[in-house]
Parts: sequence; C-alpha cells; structure tokens
Amino acid sequence: MFDLVIRNGTVIDGSGAPRRIADVAVQDGKIAAVGAKLGAGRREIDAGGLLVTPGFVDIHTHYDGQATWDPFITPSSWHGVTTTVFGNCGVGFAPVRPGHSAYLINLMEGVEDIPGSVLSEGVKFTWESFPQFLDALAAMPRTVDVAAQLPHGALRFYVMGDRGADHAEMPNQGEREEMTRLVEEALRAGALGVTTSRTTKHKAKDGRFTPSLSARESELFALAEGMRRAGSGVLQVNSDFGPGEFEALDAAAELAGRPLSVLLVQVDAQPKLWRETLDQVHGVRARGRAANAQVGSRPIGVIMGFETTVHPFAAHAVWRELRKLSPAELQVRLTADADLRRRLVAPRADGGAPAFMGESFHKMFPLGAKPDYEPDAANSVAAIAQRTGRTPQEVALETMMAQNGKGLLMLPFENYAYGSLDVVHEMITDPATVLGVADGGAHVGVICDASSPTSLLTLWGRDRQRGPKLGLEFLVAKQTRGTAGAYGLADRGLLAPGYKADINVIDFDALSVKAPEVVYDLPAGGRRLIQRASGYRHTFKNGTETLQNDELTGARPGGVVRGGVHGGQ
Repeated sequence: MFDLVIRNGTVIDGSGAPRRIADVAVQDGKIAAVGAKLGAGRREIDAGGLLVTPGFVDIHTHYDGQATWDPFITPSSWHGVTTTVFGNCGVGFAPVRPGHSAYLINLMEGVEDIPGSVLSEGVKFTWESFPQFLDALAAMPRTVDVAAQLPHGALRFYVMGDRGADHAEMPNQGEREEMTRLVEEALRAGALGVTTSRTTKHKAKDGRFTPSLSARESELFALAEGMRRAGSGVLQVNSDFGPGEFEALDAAAELAGRPLSVLLVQVDAQPKLWRETLDQVHGVRARGRAANAQVGSRPIGVIMGFETTVHPFAAHAVWRELRKLSPAELQVRLTADADLRRRLVAPRADGGAPAFMGESFHKMFPLGAKPDYEPDAANSVAAIAQRTGRTPQEVALETMMAQNGKGLLMLPFENYAYGSLDVVHEMITDPATVLGVADGGAHVGVICDASSPTSLLTLWGRDRQRGPKLGLEFLVAKQTRGTAGAYGLADRGLLAPGYKADINVIDFDALSVKAPEVVYDLPAGGRRLIQRASGYRHTFKNGTETLQNDELTGARPGGVVRGGVHGGQ
C-alpha cells in the first residue's frame, strides 16, 4: 500500500511533455509511480479537474537571514515553492568572524532592503565558517528545502578584514590563496555555488559600493580555482555588463569548469543591453560550456503606499508631520482636512517630487485587489489625471488613501521599458534562460515578487490579454525541472518514479495572486510586504502535506540541500 495516492489529476510532470490524466503514488517521501489505476494508498486525494505538478524550485532568493528564524519561509511557501536557493548576488552571512557581523548586516540592508534592526535581532550568528552556517540551517526543521551559495562579499570581508569592504582594495597572493581554500571548503560542505555582484546598484546601507564590484581577474580566478578543485558549484553573477565584463566572468567560469549563471533584466537606461548579454550566453553554450541567464516573468515593480519605504510624497516636507500616523489615521485626517491634502500634493520648494518619482507618473499604476502585471499606459496615474482634470499627485494620493489608507501603487522600473511584457516573453521562451529574479525575502519594503511562481501560471498560462500566452506544460517545466537542473538538483522537479515527492495540487481556474499587503511580523517588529495566493489545494514536501487550501499545515519536512560531494549536484 502506498503512503499517498493523488488520483485522476491532470498531471503536468515538469518534463514539458503533454498533460495527461493519471494517478501519482508516493512512498517513503518519493514518487513511487505515475499512471492509471494505481493501487490503494493510506491517504487518497481526488484531484479530478485539478492540476498536479512538481513543487516549484526558486533559485534566486535572499532568505539568508530569514531562514535562520523562520521555519516556514513565507511568502514562498504560500506559492507552491518547495525548494529555495539563497546567497545570491554576493551577499550573505557566512563566513563571518566573531563580533564582525555588523558590516554584513550593513551590506545586506543596503543591497537587499532588509532592515538592519530586523537582521540584528533575528540572525544569531552562531557560526563562523560556511560549513558551520549550513549546519546551523540544518538544525531547524522547515517547511521547504533551502540551499545556500557562498557570497563573494562575505568571503572577501572575512579574508581581508576591513580592507575587504572597499572594492578598490586588491587581495594579496596569500589572501587569494585563502579565498581559494574557503571556496573549496564551502562547496565540499554543500554550497550550491559562488555568487558575486558587479553592479553599481548594489551599495551597503552606509553608501559604500558592494565589495566585489571591481574585483580583478586574479581575484575572480582565485574563486574559480576553488570551484575547479571542488568540482562543483555554479558561478552566479549580478553585473552591469560594461565593456569586457562578461568576458572576464566567462574566463573565470571556464577556468572553474563550472556553469555560469547571470542575472538578466531589461533596464530603462539601456533597454537593449539584455539582448547583447543573452547573445553572449548563447556564445558560451555554442562553445560547449554550460551557461544560462536568470530572468523574471513579470515587471520588477516598486510597491508604494503609506507604509512602504518609498512613495510619491516620502520626501515632501509635509509628510514629516504625518509619517508616524497609521494608515487608518492618515486616511481619516486627510479626508477631513482639505488644506492638508492641498499642501501635500503641492510641489516641493525645490521643484517637485523626488528625482526617483519626478518623471514617473506615466509609469505608475494603481494596484487593485487583482494586480495587473501588464498594465496599459492608458491606466497610469498620469493618464488618469489627464482624463479627470487633476494632477498626478492628487490621483496618487487618492489611490493611497483608499482601502482605509492601505491603497497601493506600482512603478515597474525594470523589465518594462516599452510598456508591455513582449521583452519578457522573449526572455522566458529563450532556451538559454531559467526563471530566477523573484528575490524572495529581499526588498521587504519596496518589492514583492516572491509570488512570481503563481503569477507565472496565471498571467502567462491563462490571463494575458496584450500578447501571446504560453502553454502550462512549458511554464511548469521552466519553474521545476528547468530551475532544478540549473543547479544540478537532479532529484527534484519531475513527477517520475524515484524523484522527491514535492507536489502541488492546483485548482487552476481559481488560482490567483492577492494584492500585496504590509505586515509587521519580522524580528524587532519589522515591516515587510507579503502576497498570498488562492488555488493551492495541496502542497507536499517529501510526501508530507505542508499546505492545504492555501494555508500552511505547520508540518516541517524540509531541510538543507547540499551539493557537491553530498550528491545534490
């Protein structure tokens, strides 16, 4: 008798093969059989009319801190995700010398917008080495599997001390040799890769650039040598891709003999650069080496409301007398005081809205109860203002005052230079790409994209109106077998005998993402944006149910995924 049989579901198995009606049987935490009229199970679920898919694998998150205090890894676990990978973009919390964690917190706060007070309270730093960090993670049973990568920024600071926080400083030969040793050590302990950041967008909270920004080839090659010796790991990169940048990173990956994975988004300032970078990835693959680009499935949008980090009035002098009020108090006061509203929407003395917002009302959209991730310019704040004879500031303020002061706006600032998702369609469908820009756990006060696995299915598989849709078989494969394969996770992402019993049972007709909301559930009462889903009837991790009817069951069958010599690769 099987432990579990999911009967009569529409199985989309993660391989890209056509869907079929079948039973899925589970035994001892693994898929035992997929087929018709399988034997009895101790528990049986009728999945007639429902989709049955592998659990989703999210390879680009920043749960480095949250994973040390939160066994449930929300929001990701609400969205069918059963495996997460963090340590991306060169930031993380190991290795770290005792008493020297403040800089790593400073760096993570600046780069990933996770408040320092939250990290100082929540992360206990009971480890020093990267292997000890993995052991600390493994000590906590959790809802999903987690996997970590070795961040270049933390490694550099550990080896070079305060000099390592300055990207212009170069490690000497002894320091480079120590980096090599520690990279090999981390990978042999189970790190899935080594990550580095080479973008000027990444700054510590104190304004310093990320420490790996301008690391020379000799330093990159020291990392690569550690990867070569270990024979495992992915080199993951976030870069601005200026002249010669891709070539230097590719040379390091070639020396390592390991896959290169680059973060790829469309930026407004250089809207065609993504294509040049993707062409370079294709060039690597044409030469017989492994490389991919991690892409998103929707615009990367700044979420704005009275409680978020930024909004159109955040730098206005009048806001300083209001910012300590709750949303409900703000809504009442602004509704009652027309003069206060007039002063708040009036231009600032220095000429208007902050530079970040000043020319952006044409790309800013009200975010309703059912978020639209391909909004039309005709529905922008600027367009609404023009139609109704108001200023954009008045429209923005009215939107934020809605829902008892909890109304939200969205400003797509990447992957939306042309006002549609046509470029994203090209990215998703390219064979050299994997899904990986959701950033779960990061940007907690401005961005809420951990729900991307859900919107991937709803937007591209069902709801898109402004361009072609994509088949569910393709989409599921992209978020399961595709992402798992990018990190050599050969034991998951497929509904087939012998694979991990990580399974979603989904009511596709009812599947939806809710509007983001602000909650205060982080350590030290910290604030974050979350986003729930509806339509997940069941999620199983290793054959144990972790989610039922969109609510966590409290079960914690997950653990730490280790690569390298531990078999995850």
